Amino acid sequence: MVKGPGFYLKQLGKMFLHGIYLPHIYKRYCRNSNVNYNKVIFADAHTGRLTSNMYAVYKRLKADGYDIKNMCVDFSTLSMGQLFRYLRTFMKEYSTARYVFISSYFLPVSSCEKRKETKVIELWHAGGMLKKMGYDAKDDIPKYYKGNPTKNFDLVTVSADFCVSAYEQAFRLPKGVAVATGIARTDLYFDKNFNKKNIDRFYQQYPGAIGKKICVYAPSFSGNAARPVTVGFTDELLDMFSRHSDEWFFITKLHPNMEKHYPEFISDIHTEELFAPSDLLITDYSSILFDYMLYSKPFILYAPDISEYNKDRGFYIDISTLPAPVVKNVPDLERLLLSDGWKRDPEDIKKCAAIYMKKCDGHAVDRIIEVMGIEE
Repeated sequence: MVKGPGFYLKQLGKMFLHGIYLPHIYKRYCRNSNVNYNKVIFADAHTGRLTSNMYAVYKRLKADGYDIKNMCVDFSTLSMGQLFRYLRTFMKEYSTARYVFISSYFLPVSSCEKRKETKVIELWHAGGMLKKMGYDAKDDIPKYYKGNPTKNFDLVTVSADFCVSAYEQAFRLPKGVAVATGIARTDLYFDKNFNKKNIDRFYQQYPGAIGKKICVYAPSFSGNAARPVTVGFTDELLDMFSRHSDEWFFITKLHPNMEKHYPEFISDIHTEELFAPSDLLITDYSSILFDYMLYSKPFILYAPDISEYNKDRGFYIDISTLPAPVVKNVPDLERLLLSDGWKRDPEDIKKCAAIYMKKCDGHAVDRIIEVMGIEE
C-alpha cells in the first residue's frame, strides 16, 4: 500500500509528541514532586477497561490497600484535544507513581527518562512464543520510529523459561528484565469455581448448545489495527459451521480490532471464559492457543495463508510441531470435524504446555508480586 503525505505527517507528529513534548511535561511535573510509594497506575492505549492480565494484579493490589489509578483508554476514540489532555494527565500521574502496569506497547511510558524509583511492569498479553513480534517483525515497530518503545521496562512477564530469550531479542531487553513469572490471567484457569461459573453461564446464555460439541473459533488478524484482516474468516467457513450445527455449536470470537468491523460477533463472554465449556478451539496464529493448552483440550490451526504469513512475518517455532493439525482450506477442516481427526491425546498437549507455559500454574500473580518486591 502506498502511503500518502498525510500518513508521514501523522508519524512526524507522533515523534514530536513522544520525543519532545511528553519528556518536557514529565520533567516539569517531576521538579516539584516526590514518588508516592503507594501509587499504582494501570494504563493501556487500546481499551477503556483493565485487560485480563491487569485485572488479576489489580485485585491483589486493591485488596492490599494501594492507591490505584485506572488510566486505560482507547486512543482511537479520542479527539486531538482529549488525547492531549489525557497524555498531560498521564505524565503527571506517572511522575509520582511507584508502579506502572501495561499489557502492550504504551509509548508514553518510554517517552522520557523515568525516575529510578518508578517501576514499569509489562504484563505482555501473549503467552508462549509463536509469531514474531517487536523488532523481529517487519511492521511491529516501524523503521522510521526513532524512539525505543521498551526502554523503560523493568519487568516483562513471560510464560516459561523457554520463552525468555525470544522476548529479550524481540524487545531488545537487558538480561533479567524478561522473567518467567507466568501470565497473570492464567491463575484463574486453575480455579474450579471460575470454570464452573463459566460453564453454567455459557449454557444459560446459549441453551441451544446443550447436547452438542462446543467449538470456539478465535482467529488472530494481520495488517494493522486500523485495517485488520483475518484471511480464514470467510462466508465459506461460516457456511460450513452452519451445515454442522446439529452436532456442533460454533461460537466465533474475533480479535477486538476485528469486532469493530463485525459487531454481530461481539459477545460479552470473554475468550478465556469459553475454555471450560468448550471441546475444541480453532485458531490460526493467535497466542490464545497456549492458554487453551492449560485445559489439555484439542485445537486446530486453520491457516489458509500460512506460507505467505511465514514468509512475511515468520514464526519462532515450527508450527507443525504443536500437538494440533494444521489445515489450509475449509474442505480439509470439515473432514477433520467429521472424522474426529481433530482429537489429540491430552498427555501430548500437557507435554507441550510444560514447555511453553510451565510457569502458568495458578501462582503467576504471586511471582509477579515477589519479583517486583511490591509487598516488602
